[in-house]
Amino acid sequence: MTRLTGHILTPEGFVEGTLAFDSAGRIAGLMGTPVPEDIVRASSEPLILPGFVDLHVHGGGGRDVMDGGDAAAVIARRHAAHGTTALLATTMTAPMADLEPAFEGLRAACARQRPGSARILGVHLEGPYINPGRLGAQPDFARPVALDELARLHALAPIRLVTLAPEVPGNMEAIGALVAAGYRVQIGHTAGSYDDGVQALGQGATGFTHLFNAMSGLHHRAPGMVGAALAKAQYAEIIPDLLHVHPGAIQVALRAIPCLYCVTDATAATGMPDGDYQLGRQTVTKCLGGVRLADGTLAGSTLTMDQALRNLVQVLGLELSESSRRVSTHAADHIGMADRGRLAPGAWGDVVVLDRELVLTAVYAQGERVELADAG
Repeated sequence: MTRLTGHILTPEGFVEGTLAFDSAGRIAGLMGTPVPEDIVRASSEPLILPGFVDLHVHGGGGRDVMDGGDAAAVIARRHAAHGTTALLATTMTAPMADLEPAFEGLRAACARQRPGSARILGVHLEGPYINPGRLGAQPDFARPVALDELARLHALAPIRLVTLAPEVPGNMEAIGALVAAGYRVQIGHTAGSYDDGVQALGQGATGFTHLFNAMSGLHHRAPGMVGAALAKAQYAEIIPDLLHVHPGAIQVALRAIPCLYCVTDATAATGMPDGDYQLGRQTVTKCLGGVRLADGTLAGSTLTMDQALRNLVQVLGLELSESSRRVSTHAADHIGMADRGRLAPGAWGDVVVLDRELVLTAVYAQGERVELADAG
């Protein structure tokens, strides 16, 4: 039985003690004495936190989810080496001729845990049900919600999240049917108004995709979709690479949205040298710390979740315990995974171990140790 000793972040706060995994990869025991967070941060004892949960991952290690085949396995290994122990493989806006092979490639990856890899919990369908006027870096294959398409794709690999623009004709009316079918609905890539956002939440949508990016902004006489999120949302994604969203805007969202959680929106360029990579059908270029289309549009990121944690603590000034919730617990809760994103008996043995500078020293995914040499 694997045992870890140090300062462990439990749902009730930090304890100094021991955590143990059973043979099935779940947490079998957790014992310790409560310790204040300021003492934890000043100590040289290992920091033991829940593994990171990333609900928006397009790629990594030179591969893109839309590649199909073994791409998902490569991506899951690369992100596990940065502490992500569970993720949603995220597809692009594309015709069914491209989506179906990608989902075929995800079928086996979603069905079982690969040793040394992040668990792929399912798919985040980011489009094609978005506004063609707010594509961002999405290819121009946007169309209204089609329930038959969704059913065909879901039969290949489980869809956990669907991003849509509620103002597109037919999409608002489809939200209730999507929720009834078991999908989580997020609002994104949208030119919709504040009222559209409030109505969509009332219909059952529960989140916002990469808040602030590719959506109508906040103005005091036209609050837009950003205003709807800040006023009404319980959950929303944000990309804390400090490039997609200014730190001040992140601070606004942190004050307004109780369960704001971090995603990477990572692309094939993550962990790779500068150069050209694929994002669906489009070529993107990694340079100067970002990923862009030829016209300069941001096209996903190269962020990893360990760096997201450091940005929250070291740049934005959040407490480590709150930062952990925003890279782990809130995302797991949003998709109904109560046995992930927290360290408690019975939960999966998804764990990151960090030093006092918040550098990873060990990662465990479902109780299996991950090889950090794959980190890039």
